[in-house]
Amino acid sequence: MRPESSPMEIDQTDRRPAALGDLRILPDEILCSILTYLTPRDVARLSCVSSVMYILCNEEPLWMSLCIDIADRQLQYKGSWKRTALDQLNVTFENNESCQKPLHFNGFNSVFLYRRLYRCYTSLNGFYYDTGNVERGKNLSIDEFRDKYDGQKPVLIGGLADTWPARTTWTTEELLKKYGDTAFKLSQRSRHKIRMKLKDYVSYMKVQHDEDPLYIFDEKFGEAAPELLKEYTVPSMFKEDFFDVLDMDQRPSFRWLIMGPERSGASWHVDPSLTSAWNTLLCGRKRWALYPPGRVPLGVTVHVNEEDGDVNIDSPSSLQWWLDFYPLLAEEDKPIECTQLPGETIFVPSGWWHCVLNLETTVAVTQNFVNSKNFEFVCLDMAPGYRHKGVCRAGLLALDDISIEDVRKNMLSLESGLSCSDLSRKDKRIKVDQPRSSEDGSTIDGVSKGIDLTQVEFSYDINFLAMFLDKDQDHYTSLWSSSNSIGQREMREWLSKLWGEKPETRDLIWKGACLALNADRWYAHATEICTFHGLPLPTDDERLPVGTGSNPVYLVGDNVIKILVEEGLEACLHSLGTELEFYSSLQKMNSPLRNHIPNVLSSGILFIENGLCKVQCWDGKGIPEVIANFRPLVEHEQADYPFGLWSKRKLDYRKAGMSLAELVSTGNGTTICPYVITQRCKGKIYAQIRDSISWEDTLNLASFLGEQMRNLHLVPCPDLNDLTLLETQQKAVPTANGNLEDDEDKICVPAEWSLFLKTLNRKKKDVCDRLTKWGDPIPRELIEKVKEYIPDDLQKVEMGVRSCTWIHSDVMDDNIHMEPFSLTSRSGGTTDDPELIDNVSANGSNLSEPIRAWRPTHILDFSGLSVGDPIADLIPIHLDIFRGDPHLLKQFLDSYKLPFVKTGVNASAKSNGFQRLSYRAMCYCILHDENVLGAIFSTWKKLKMAKSWEEVEEAVWGDLNSYTGSC
Repeated sequence: MRPESSPMEIDQTDRRPAALGDLRILPDEILCSILTYLTPRDVARLSCVSSVMYILCNEEPLWMSLCIDIADRQLQYKGSWKRTALDQLNVTFENNESCQKPLHFNGFNSVFLYRRLYRCYTSLNGFYYDTGNVERGKNLSIDEFRDKYDGQKPVLIGGLADTWPARTTWTTEELLKKYGDTAFKLSQRSRHKIRMKLKDYVSYMKVQHDEDPLYIFDEKFGEAAPELLKEYTVPSMFKEDFFDVLDMDQRPSFRWLIMGPERSGASWHVDPSLTSAWNTLLCGRKRWALYPPGRVPLGVTVHVNEEDGDVNIDSPSSLQWWLDFYPLLAEEDKPIECTQLPGETIFVPSGWWHCVLNLETTVAVTQNFVNSKNFEFVCLDMAPGYRHKGVCRAGLLALDDISIEDVRKNMLSLESGLSCSDLSRKDKRIKVDQPRSSEDGSTIDGVSKGIDLTQVEFSYDINFLAMFLDKDQDHYTSLWSSSNSIGQREMREWLSKLWGEKPETRDLIWKGACLALNADRWYAHATEICTFHGLPLPTDDERLPVGTGSNPVYLVGDNVIKILVEEGLEACLHSLGTELEFYSSLQKMNSPLRNHIPNVLSSGILFIENGLCKVQCWDGKGIPEVIANFRPLVEHEQADYPFGLWSKRKLDYRKAGMSLAELVSTGNGTTICPYVITQRCKGKIYAQIRDSISWEDTLNLASFLGEQMRNLHLVPCPDLNDLTLLETQQKAVPTANGNLEDDEDKICVPAEWSLFLKTLNRKKKDVCDRLTKWGDPIPRELIEKVKEYIPDDLQKVEMGVRSCTWIHSDVMDDNIHMEPFSLTSRSGGTTDDPELIDNVSANGSNLSEPIRAWRPTHILDFSGLSVGDPIADLIPIHLDIFRGDPHLLKQFLDSYKLPFVKTGVNASAKSNGFQRLSYRAMCYCILHDENVLGAIFSTWKKLKMAKSWEEVEEAVWGDLNSYTGSC
């Protein structure tokens, strides 16, 4: 930058060029945006560079953004955002007034900063809009609401809250009296869950002058202040909610307490997963603007990620939109509008765009719901893929690179009942509804010139929208959008519960399951397998796949059919091949574990040939004929199990060096699928009953798991193929630091550990990126220290482990089977009750009489089998089944008894590095394929404030260090 004149000189010339130097070419808006990416320390330093930088770096909106970004604890507003940010950083203030006096400079003008300042101080007294075109209704019957409005258009309804206690108690003054010290979650965009005590928030509201003020938007207000839930009731017309079948800890966020001052509000958005919503205002006034589905408001940009369908929306603040964009709209382009008054309830249908501006301090409650009107839309929005998500929100704007002829062909196909051909894949992810100039100077209102609205019209109809599903995407093998309100497993469990608890709506549920799960495709596959093996066909109760795993599972009579599709053909062949090899090993050594694994009845390969489903038996030995065209997948044909354990470990090693996108691309769709049929167990999985069984039964479960893990880890591993070992040892692979491995410095590692350790080294390379992507609740400070905590090269670490064993890797609460039994005396004697057991099915049918006790009988799902350190099996057991309970871990270890280290090694010695059991377990958690750290920091909430990984290690795994086991 060039030097500028002294601020003491009286100079009316524009000081911007001299103060900014080469940066003068950037508009103020861009400069201010760049500053938000800096740290508070860097902004403070930059403010000393020049007078204009001083002005830009001391803007309150900038410091508000910086403060929100660094906030990781409860906020307390200090009168300005700069002071609040410095308080967050524990910076103390000098009392010298001269040091705090702001500097003033002449000769600088900024329209951008002026407009922002205007928005911070403007009054909204003139924003009241009493001639809105949203229909108002009162005393609506449920039938009238469903016929005229539900799933069709918004409506303002009066009188629904007249009898609520909240109608008089939910004012700022009354809430402050009772909940002043209660902390509520704030709305501001942040990677953290920022909270403020209500008394601090009310103080902030009174003194703030923010362009987009913070407002309370708390989905957990019922947990923070349970009494609030008793002061309102869900109106009868909104009570149908399909998410009601889920437990509270399973269902997505659905209700919010909202409180905000003048100028605050929600910018343009479509509610999550295309749910519908009602919002009741208790005090104050809100101005609403709404657009029907598919019509993106002016100034709003929709981003849809082509990899996973994640949807993000860029929108100006509510106030900025009304001030800067609303005046540009022609009369026919203006939104549907209204001003909501105290006591009124507004209904927003599925898919409708809406924006809300608080005209004064307001308090409201809102809930989102799924009912029979929007259920299919919610299921469609959950489905993997990206194009349909864009079309649901941006309408024809999402098709800006597809010819109108493609759309017309699909519509004709839809009308004729034929399957829809796939639309061509688009490259662009961003859809903007901005007026754009055409060659003759006219504008094209948000629609590409390739789309002729006279030939096709966007329709918020489920059949029209379903055309845009990617037919190559499959629910079980495709990436799941992070913007979905529930995860893949939760989605499958939700549909399964609906199927069992709402039989009267099964036709509707089936349509939704076909959209979200490809249920019709998997049902056809299961039927073909049953026909081939002479099994009864699935009944109506058995039509949906069950379970929360990543592979379709069908309960058919006394049989369980699992179709393997997770991670593509190669991974599935190795999963089944390894599982069958393991069962063979169990039989050879007559392991007692075989009595606690469901019997394998048959296995094979299902494939599509000339459009027809076909089945071929396969017992894991040799290479199935149908796989002949995939010979490159098979590297050791001479092995008894060519897709067995060691081949699978090589695959895991290869995958550890792949990106997420590469892993997804290895899938083959669903043209070839291995499957296995096992005997169905009587009883229930532990996940279904864990909250209802006694502590004594839970302790017995811990003992059972310890005993069975001992049995598992004593099963001999197959001999390591010489060629496998040779290949992995000869390949020079960069270490986690990017350097080639130095064989001279390497500790001699037993052959069976080589692949295991090399795989861990590969996983360490991108560990920081992976943890950053997972984000909250993993503390940022720990992510920055993670590479210092894990050894640089695990192959140079003295492991001290007794042996390399089979590991299940997925012993979780949905893979433990429990049977009921009756107590005959208090002395502990028991008798089995076969009739009682028969009345309990694996899919959760009701019992004919109360259950007094449960006992574990089987461990399920060995498709994730691997080989490595036996302590790795403790991770899912301790975190998922025991949920961190040290008493259950001790009970497990008392039954397990085997040592985790070689005889004579002192596992608790701090100097032993990786031989310290807690350290080994913590490293495996960090390098795990799944986000087990998220489970750790969610279970041990105090660890979110941990300053070191050693602190986390001691809290979670410290009890392991006193364990020695017995030989």
